[in-house]
Amino acid sequence: MLFRLAPRGRIVVFSCLIVAVANAAPPSGSAPAAGWNPKAAATYLDRRIDWWMNWPGAARDHGTFCVSCHTVVAYVLTRPKLRSTEEKTPSAGERRCLDNVTKRVRLWKEVKPFYGGANSEPSRSTEAVLNALILASRDNLDGAMNSDTVAAFANMWDVQVTGGTAKGSWQWIQFNNEPWEAHDSQYYGAAMAAIAVGSAPGSYRSATEAQTRIEWLREYLNRELTKQSPINQAVVLWASAHWPGLLAKEQRSALINYFLTKQQADGGWSLASLVWTWRDWSLISLTKLYARSEATPLNPKSDGYATGLMTFALEQSGVSPEEKHIKRARTWLIDNQNKKDGRWPAYSVNGKRDHSYGEGLFMDDAATAYAVLALTVK
Repeated sequence: MLFRLAPRGRIVVFSCLIVAVANAAPPSGSAPAAGWNPKAAATYLDRRIDWWMNWPGAARDHGTFCVSCHTVVAYVLTRPKLRSTEEKTPSAGERRCLDNVTKRVRLWKEVKPFYGGANSEPSRSTEAVLNALILASRDNLDGAMNSDTVAAFANMWDVQVTGGTAKGSWQWIQFNNEPWEAHDSQYYGAAMAAIAVGSAPGSYRSATEAQTRIEWLREYLNRELTKQSPINQAVVLWASAHWPGLLAKEQRSALINYFLTKQQADGGWSLASLVWTWRDWSLISLTKLYARSEATPLNPKSDGYATGLMTFALEQSGVSPEEKHIKRARTWLIDNQNKKDGRWPAYSVNGKRDHSYGEGLFMDDAATAYAVLALTVK
């Protein structure tokens, strides 16, 4: 028997589906599954990061650009997986993203926050987490901690919340947009910080002077876990694969089993059924769900972002790509790639979007990135 984490935070007992996989080590290396087009996916992501870096809406001071969860973070985490045999070094898009983050880390006391007004301090904290994540992920590939990454972590710990119920987390940018800029995204941000900590090469978790701050982060993620939406819980499950002991074994097992019950008949997962908990019901959320959203919990449809993230998080936690649920999920991903332009379909739960160009492709950017991450796990 296992404990399942219910959306309302209740603990529910049910029979184990796959206990053993919860305690397995995360898979290493990458090898693209057959039946999809990695080259087309790389071309799409390269085109989109180029658009973002040159889009006036993303421009910030000192000749830098905003680091977005949906496009920049997703791109930097994913693009190394798509390097061809001829591609021995980071792509032009990767280099420019890394240069942008490095520049802002070095000019941390001079650059302005990404946003002003009420989102000034939250956007500063958000950026600090994302900068550390991006640079730690790069260093993880290189095998050594860079001095700029050390500085990025120092910036991150400096703006961590130190008191109250949110102690151990970070203020997070709020635009009432799920799944990255909503009232519950503070937990998502903390989970991304945990991925950064877990990705840092060497003995960072045990050797760093930030041991107290790291423990605050672990305590926060555990304290608030059962209150979170499934999509946030998936990110902390991913983080736990890189940070042994972040979650207890029984917690990881419960999350794995719960996520498998949320898989749809077609093998995918639906974002609309994963981003809300009962505490989210309000006039605004109901209006978004049933008047503006491109999908609703009553009419869920599988999408690339939810399916890619859920599949990847489960694989990282030790669920084999050959396990039946994961095989069905990978089949959905393979079947649903647009083989012509390389992207995966996604939708917004915040409003109607034109998915043919520009800002309308933000969710498709994230969907494509996480689909690639899922399909390149051995």
